[in-house]
Amino acid sequence: MRNEIQVAGQQTGIKLRPYEHHAKYYETDQMGIIHHSNYVKWMEEARMDLMDQMGLSYKQMEEMEIISPVLSIAVEYHSMVHFDDTVVIQTKLVKYNGIKMEVEYVMTDKETGELRTTARSSHCFLNRSGKPISLKRSYPELDTKFFEMKEDMQ
Repeated sequence: MRNEIQVAGQQTGIKLRPYEHHAKYYETDQMGIIHHSNYVKWMEEARMDLMDQMGLSYKQMEEMEIISPVLSIAVEYHSMVHFDDTVVIQTKLVKYNGIKMEVEYVMTDKETGELRTTARSSHCFLNRSGKPISLKRSYPELDTKFFEMKEDMQ
């Protein structure tokens, strides 16, 4: 049985707001800087926020029995983030073909604009059984939404 979803925000040319993360004390390491592992968590937060802004929450995808696991992550650290800093994360869907997608992240200091981190993550789409699916074939309304989002971000 194919689930249907009402995808909000059907208009194109959507203006996305960046995701912001306020660095917490517990995210620091012994040297008083944010531990490198936290950036990957922030990427996930920013990716979920991007999907919410698209009008498609990850929760909705899961309810449709679609999962999107991480295939790879690449992170480059340019400057340190400290406790109490606010990081602005620009998230961009850079590749999408209905089966896989790639997301780019640019993290800057909110106060100074200094580049902190650049990163990319790639993902695929699977059904609950773990079998690859094509959104284009199985969920054309979602495929259209991802394709439009990628085009809007060019």
